[in-house]
Amino acid sequence: MLAYDQPINPAKSGAPRSFAGFSVLDLVDLLWRRKVAIAMAGLICACAAVAIGKSLAPKYSATSQLYVDPRELQLVDHELTPRAQDISGLAMVVESQARLITSNSVLLRVIQDTNLDKDPEFGGDSRSIMASLLGLFGIEVHSAGDVKLGQMGALEALNRHINVKKTDRTFNVDIEVWSRDPAKAAMLANAVANAYLAESRTSQATAAKRATTDLSGRLEELKERLRSAENTLATYKAQNNFVGTQDTAISDQQLSASNQRLAAARALTLDAQAKYDQIEASRRASSDAGAIPEALQSPTIANLRAQYAEARKRYAELTSELGPLHPALRQMEKQVEDLRRTVNEEVDRFAQSAKNDLARARDYEASLNRALEAQKRQSVQLSQASVRLRELERDVEASRDVYQSFLKRSRETEEQETLNTSSARIIGEATVPQRRIFPPAMSLVAMLGFTLGALAASAWFIAALRLSPDTSEAQPGPVAEKPAPPSKPPTPDQPRQQATAALPEKPLIARLQEADVMRTLRAIRTTGEIPDLTGSGWPTLRAGFPPMTFLNAMRELRAIAARRAPAGAMPVMTVIGASPGEDRSIAALNIALAAARDGAKVLLIDADHDRHSLSTMVNGRGTSHGKSETSRLGWLGIGGKASRTIKTANGISILPVVKGSDARASDAIGKAIAQARSVGGYDLVILDGPVLPCGAAGRKLLDIADGLVAILPFNLDINDCMEDIIAALGGAERKLVGVVLAELQPAAVNRQRDKQYA
Repeated sequence: MLAYDQPINPAKSGAPRSFAGFSVLDLVDLLWRRKVAIAMAGLICACAAVAIGKSLAPKYSATSQLYVDPRELQLVDHELTPRAQDISGLAMVVESQARLITSNSVLLRVIQDTNLDKDPEFGGDSRSIMASLLGLFGIEVHSAGDVKLGQMGALEALNRHINVKKTDRTFNVDIEVWSRDPAKAAMLANAVANAYLAESRTSQATAAKRATTDLSGRLEELKERLRSAENTLATYKAQNNFVGTQDTAISDQQLSASNQRLAAARALTLDAQAKYDQIEASRRASSDAGAIPEALQSPTIANLRAQYAEARKRYAELTSELGPLHPALRQMEKQVEDLRRTVNEEVDRFAQSAKNDLARARDYEASLNRALEAQKRQSVQLSQASVRLRELERDVEASRDVYQSFLKRSRETEEQETLNTSSARIIGEATVPQRRIFPPAMSLVAMLGFTLGALAASAWFIAALRLSPDTSEAQPGPVAEKPAPPSKPPTPDQPRQQATAALPEKPLIARLQEADVMRTLRAIRTTGEIPDLTGSGWPTLRAGFPPMTFLNAMRELRAIAARRAPAGAMPVMTVIGASPGEDRSIAALNIALAAARDGAKVLLIDADHDRHSLSTMVNGRGTSHGKSETSRLGWLGIGGKASRTIKTANGISILPVVKGSDARASDAIGKAIAQARSVGGYDLVILDGPVLPCGAAGRKLLDIADGLVAILPFNLDINDCMEDIIAALGGAERKLVGVVLAELQPAAVNRQRDKQYA
């Protein structure tokens, strides 16, 4: 063997013996004479190869096939990442996805799903007998650092066990995984494929969520910019009197209307001028004055002309009968002249009227002309100011377009968080392999061992025979240095980080389910002197003492409220909700029943001034046969007879709603609570209400309470209801100690079922 890292030294190289005269026959004769030794050497090597092959750990390979289509599903108009259209781009996408299969994120997911870090084949330590015994008692001997190091070792080993191949000119990717166990090899191949698909979906959702967060962060700034631009535009319009519709300003409308009125005034002026000229022309022509159109249309002129015609006729008759100096003839002549003068006077009045109309029309035209000139000057000024107006409008339009595009894109990316647009799928699941890939079959191993042993023995005999003694001495070859074992990397010191700030106490979440309550008919109820709330028709807690989760949650709520109450004082809990239905009152009644079941004296106050469902149930339905009476604490008789406390058979005293204004009712409830705390006799006070959002009177009740319990009905969106409650509470949010999910059937369904039962 040549040492390639050393220079060739011809001086030290021995001169080989000449092989002159050495023929193939001599070689065959030599090997035939040593056939037994050669055969023995071959058998020994074959046996050694079989023994070595049997000692080697077998390897089984399983293959899972994926179809990675870079043309993803088109679920929305705009995707987060543009798709490649050319062949080279598609091939690069598939190559990238094939490399993603062997990424740390995918393989770590496989390790966590299959617990490979505990498998000895992938770096996991085999547990000793002592460790197994400790594990039976739940004692783990491995620290968090060891677990992390085990995952890294399993990741490195799994990388060596995986081979990903992409078939040329296709979108198919083969995931080949080998292991010593055939079932494990198939399981790991399928686990890698499933982890890749899950990681693809997770990465898409993460990218969409990140894009949504970035876009949402910009929305507030864009909204503020749009609002500022619109306010600037509105202020500029108000300062420059840009008032009108979206298409036409009021100044332009007024200018157009003034032009129309001026044209009409000019037409009236021309009409009056023509009328006046016609009357004057008739008068100057000394013709019949009553021949003008106005005179012909006048009934007075017509009557005078008729009298005038009759007088002329009479005058003509008298002229033929009497002499020119007869008194009757002279009197008739005077009458004719008087009638003619009267007609002329009427015509003169028409002329004067036409003259007055002409003057008025001219004055009206002049005033309109002056107003039009003023409006023209104003329009010129507005035209100069409209340059800045159009600039502001363009700014507003641009800001609006950007904001709308960001808002639409934010909604699209938010919807894409739940969509899976990847078209990658498993087209062939890995099956348990039936044959191992290493070592090969023992027959082949034996054949190879026999062949190599025979060739080695033959070469030895040939070398021993043909080499001379001076050159047959074996030259020491370069000694192969044994590779140093790989040093184990030191365990990284990863101290746990502790939280620096204490988290606020979160409200307790409880569930009031159908399994926790029982339903009764109102017609079948207790008719004694003391009413029983379990016969009111509302769903109430089941009788007995079952280990219900709701009872335990109510105990924790009362404990929290007691801690928040003043030292030695009775706790006050207020049941609130954003729904106007009976769900809040039903939940408040069951909370009181849970406390009474634990032996507590409970005062339940109806603080819902709008619906007062609890008072209606107690006075009208649930205790119609019971009697409202004053409790042993006379100070609870507030607001007259209708508001006195009602004792029930369940250990609960109910104070109905106080009639009157909200402020008066809130003050009365506050006084009742203060007296209950001072006198004693009760362990807990529960307020049913108010409904959020509330006014100043409801705020007083929230301030009195030591703890708030929010009721969220299941038939509504609990997230929206909780957001409404938090927004309505404001600063009182810190008093929220619990949330009850009322998972009961709606009241309308129960009433319908009661009717069916009845």
